[in-house]
Amino acid sequence: MKFIRQNWLISRRQVLRGFGVSLALPLLDCMRPLRAVAARQGFKPRRSAFIYLPNGVNTLDYQIAEEGMDYTFTESLRPLEKHRMNITPISGLHHPNGLGHDHNCRKIWLTGGKLGQADRNSISVDQLIAQMTAPRTRFASMELSNKGGALSWNPDGIQLPAQSNPGVVFREFFEEPKDGIAKQRRSLHRQGSILDTILHEAKVLSNQLGKNDRGRLDQYLTSVREVEIRTERADKWLDIPRPKLTDEDKSRVNQDVPQQMVGEYFRTMYDLIVLAFQTDITRVATFSTGEEGQGLPIPEIGLKQDRHSLSHHNGNVELMKNLTLSDTFNIKQFSYFLDRLSEVQDADGTTLLETTMALYGSGMAFGHSHGNANLPIVLAGGAKLGLKHGRHIDFNKTSAFSGYDLANPSNHYNICHNPVNQQAHLSNLLLTVAQRMGVETDKFADSNGVISELLI
Repeated sequence: MKFIRQNWLISRRQVLRGFGVSLALPLLDCMRPLRAVAARQGFKPRRSAFIYLPNGVNTLDYQIAEEGMDYTFTESLRPLEKHRMNITPISGLHHPNGLGHDHNCRKIWLTGGKLGQADRNSISVDQLIAQMTAPRTRFASMELSNKGGALSWNPDGIQLPAQSNPGVVFREFFEEPKDGIAKQRRSLHRQGSILDTILHEAKVLSNQLGKNDRGRLDQYLTSVREVEIRTERADKWLDIPRPKLTDEDKSRVNQDVPQQMVGEYFRTMYDLIVLAFQTDITRVATFSTGEEGQGLPIPEIGLKQDRHSLSHHNGNVELMKNLTLSDTFNIKQFSYFLDRLSEVQDADGTTLLETTMALYGSGMAFGHSHGNANLPIVLAGGAKLGLKHGRHIDFNKTSAFSGYDLANPSNHYNICHNPVNQQAHLSNLLLTVAQRMGVETDKFADSNGVISELLI
């Protein structure tokens, strides 16, 4: 048995090298064209965006105290006040498998996987949605991140790559290939040959493995076959022109904005998502605005320390004040995203905000000691998808909860480590979003139901 296991490890690396070549090739997220007017009349586009804020927040300045419609916007959330009727702040959610002193919260935020075992992750909700929406768009999804991999994980629990340069994103998604269609078609055909070789070698390898290892190999081969299908469909997309953009749209997003210009960088990334949704080139997008170990400093408002440093404030008043400034700045950029979605009309006259669900939040609440209960979460948009907004949903408000004690930080930080409501799973919200996107499932990760308070 040990001999078989050693052979498996060597051969598995060889197969994954094949994966690395095939998955890294261009346009593998392309799907068959269905943007014809008749198709659009038969299926109204639904979109979803997921935006991540690293290292939690200064929860003392973020936490909303009142439940229901008549809540008061806190200092950190004030940039969203103009969108009151299009957003729902939610308190008290957590991932049961995500509790612990760990920096990996970002990796399981959209999967509900087990913290500390990200190598055993599962599919993220955006990719579950993309499986359904991809046949109708040129790109299955858009993955953006200022650093590191995406928030997205495929069905085999493998993290997808992400792009950090907005200029590169623009050229990949919106510009016709400079080398011409014929060269791209030859490239796709070479990809098909590589995939054929991988499948043939894997079949030979499979005969050398035990039953359990053969099952694991089959899981990976499922991904290879999915790529094979996408490659064939990508060939069909080559003859479909990319959308024509206005000069205003091009000037807004076709630029290599340095990350040191944080506000402009974030707004450009948000504009790319809006343009992708507007042109229906994809209907699913994720944007990670930072990794837990870092998070950008914001020199334009005088913040020289990154979010990780600010979050480890140890009660220092000045650092806490600066963390609130960082929180407010980041939420202001998200508010800009909602502004843009509300300004752009869809083909039938509705706004993109009405047909787009935007989930904003973090996998931590109290970054100083990595408290990851009572997560800061805001869901926006989707009025035409069956969502209702305008209230603060608070799952902490149970019979065992005596109210927020923001004047005594240690008491409040306790609920950011230990969930007040054990049944308030973040996966319930992810399930709700997936269902509103049209995914036919009653379960996602460790969900125990949908959030009915969000539904019309």
